[in-house]
Amino acid sequence: MKSTVILGGTSGYHLAYKVSRILGVELGDIEVKAFPDGETYIRVIPDVRDKTVVYINSLQYNPNERIIETLYTLDTLRDLGASRVIAVIPYLAYARQDERFNPGEAVSIRILAKLFKSIQVDAIYTIDTHLHRISDPTELFGARFYNLTGVRELARYVREKQSLENTVIVGPDEEAEQWAKIMAEELGGVEYGVLEKKRLSPTEVVIEAKGINVRDKNVIIVDDIISTGGTIVEAVKSLRKLGARDITVTCVHPLLVGTAYQKLLQLDLKDLACTDTVLNPVSKVTVAPVIASEVKNKFFN
Repeated sequence: MKSTVILGGTSGYHLAYKVSRILGVELGDIEVKAFPDGETYIRVIPDVRDKTVVYINSLQYNPNERIIETLYTLDTLRDLGASRVIAVIPYLAYARQDERFNPGEAVSIRILAKLFKSIQVDAIYTIDTHLHRISDPTELFGARFYNLTGVRELARYVREKQSLENTVIVGPDEEAEQWAKIMAEELGGVEYGVLEKKRLSPTEVVIEAKGINVRDKNVIIVDDIISTGGTIVEAVKSLRKLGARDITVTCVHPLLVGTAYQKLLQLDLKDLACTDTVLNPVSKVTVAPVIASEVKNKFFN
C-alpha cells in the first residue's frame, strides 16, 4: 500500500488520520482556504501521480461549502494524475431530498449525483445514507457506490458500556426500523421495535410502540440522523409515558442543529452516543475501522 495516500477535507481530517493509522499508509495534506470574496481555494500538497488516493470529507456544517471543497478536490486529484480516486463521504448531504415532494422542488440528491458523476471517481463510500427511494446509486453517481453502516459500531459501544439485561431496541419511527434491526442482531437478538403515531381523532394523536412492550424495560433508541432533536425528544417523552426505565440514545450522524444538543441534555438520558461521521461532543464512537476495512478489502486485496 506504499502507492496509497489518505487525504482529509475540512470535515473529514479526523477520520482520515484514524484510517491512515489503521491501514499504515501516508496521510497527506490539503490546503483549503477562502478568498476575501468567498471563493474557495484548494491545493493538494503531496504528489499523487500514479497513486491511489482515498479522500474523506463529510458534507455537513455549511454543506454547500463542503460540497464545493469536495468536488474541487476530487477533480484536482484526477487532473494531477491519481491512478484511482476513492471518495469517502461519511455524511452525504441532501440525501433526504430524493424526490419532488412539492411541485417545482429541486430533487437535490440527483443534482449532486450528476456533479459527482462528471468527475468519474472510482468509488464512493457513504455511511447510513437514505437510499430507500434510489434503486441504483451506482448508476446515479456513475461510480461503484457502497453504503456502509455505523450501527454495528454503536452496538459494540453499548455492549461495552451497559448491561443488556431487560433491554429493548427502539427506532423512533418506521424508517428507523432498519437500524433497530441491525443493532438488535449485533447485540445477539435483543428485542426491537419502532414507535408509530396513531390518530384517534382529527385532533388527538398517540404514539405507540409497535411490536414490542417497553414497560419496565431499559430502552436503546437508534436512528440515522439527529438534526433538530425534535424526533428524539418526542420519542423519549413517549417512551417514558409507556413506562420505559433508563433510556439511551444513539445515532450515526449527530448534526445537532441549533439548540438540539441542549434539548437532548435536558432529557436525563442514561447515555447519548453517536459516531464521528459528524464531529461534536457526543461523537463517542468512530467509524474509521469500518471505512478502513471496506476500502482495504475492496481495493487492496
